[in-house]
Amino acid sequence: MKIRIYNSLSNKLETFKPIKEGQISMYVCGPTVYNYQHIGNARPIVVFDVFKRFFEYVGYKVKYVSNLTDVDDKIINAAIKEGVLEEDITSKYSEAYFKLIDDLNCNRPDITPRVTETMSKIISFIEDLMSSGYAYEVNGDVYFRIDKLEEYGILSNINKEDLLVGSRVETNEDKESPLDFTLWKKTKEGIKWDSSWSRGRPGWHSECVVMIKDNFNNEKIDIHGGGNDLKFPHHENEIAQSRALNNHSIANYWIHNGMITIDDEKMSKSLGNLKWAKDLIEEHGGNVIRMVLLSSPYRSPLNFSKETIDNSKNEVERIIGALKQAHFKMSINDFKRNNDFSNELMDEFVGALADDLNTPNALSVTFETVKWLNQAIRGNSLKETNYYYNTLLEQNKVLGLKYEERVLTKEERELYFDWQELIKIKDFINADRLRQQLMDKGII
Repeated sequence: MKIRIYNSLSNKLETFKPIKEGQISMYVCGPTVYNYQHIGNARPIVVFDVFKRFFEYVGYKVKYVSNLTDVDDKIINAAIKEGVLEEDITSKYSEAYFKLIDDLNCNRPDITPRVTETMSKIISFIEDLMSSGYAYEVNGDVYFRIDKLEEYGILSNINKEDLLVGSRVETNEDKESPLDFTLWKKTKEGIKWDSSWSRGRPGWHSECVVMIKDNFNNEKIDIHGGGNDLKFPHHENEIAQSRALNNHSIANYWIHNGMITIDDEKMSKSLGNLKWAKDLIEEHGGNVIRMVLLSSPYRSPLNFSKETIDNSKNEVERIIGALKQAHFKMSINDFKRNNDFSNELMDEFVGALADDLNTPNALSVTFETVKWLNQAIRGNSLKETNYYYNTLLEQNKVLGLKYEERVLTKEERELYFDWQELIKIKDFINADRLRQQLMDKGII
């Protein structure tokens, strides 16, 4: 199957070709665990979960690694503010992060390395950069020499001359160039490690490079992913270090998801419109929030509003409601199911996702399937109900909406048939009473 992916490194759609036949290596930047995750943080969790589900559905074996940054100034500040140890902060919010993954019905990454567990390898990596002349030490701090790398800016399309006159450049007299970024910093506060330069901790940009190297046997990988806000400087600086030591750009395909706005405004604490993902899930349910995050192409900006929530709620009810009705119809009639499904609809669905994971187009096929399934239910065709029910289940293997088949108990079946009998004899008062019981149990 031909799969096309937009590669941020080349800024164009490319035909996807993995390094090893039948296998895909994928790394996605994970969170810094100092607080709960907002809805913007939840988007890459869902996007790359669907990427993996899709790849596996079409036959690839995927190794998915996503890190936890558990060393950071924000963690230190949070620990000081709450009067606890840093490890208490990272433990609390790591647990909250994994719960968020589960609540969004995402599969957890295959491997989740932590910075604190990779420290000796990070220090060794920085030593190699120094030995190669790409890094230098000043007063216990270590910096990367940007000027030594001609290709700097290949991901973000930013050139060094523009950066030098730009407003992003920080003033630091210790640096050979104001563009040089920190690999190691000497610290007084918080958790720190011994190195040949000072007692301190690493800069943010080296951590992922080392964890990729460590978890993929020092090999170039197929996919590196993350939010669009990570392109510069984080991912650009990752590439710089990899090109310095390994002469490659870490991954063949760089994939970035678009940012989220709230009611057409940038989400920020200063505007007071920060939306914690856990609160939205508690209010609307994981399926609805997952659907919101799949409602737009992953590279596009996504506006989070009451309208998008309401639309997604209706869409989830259409899909899950059809599945529940179909399963109930087959169960109550003791229909012997088989595994038949529509290859034609599945080809359309998979084809949409093969075009740079176009979830809106894939969902259009899903709602077409829902339409056929509802027609089969209304027409009392159990064979067709089974056929389109299975098709919808196949699509949901990739979409990842939470749905569990309910097995009716003997008492529930009897309640249903009693209700039907009361309708036949036109005892509508008692029929309505049993109907309410069936609705309360979620059977109808």
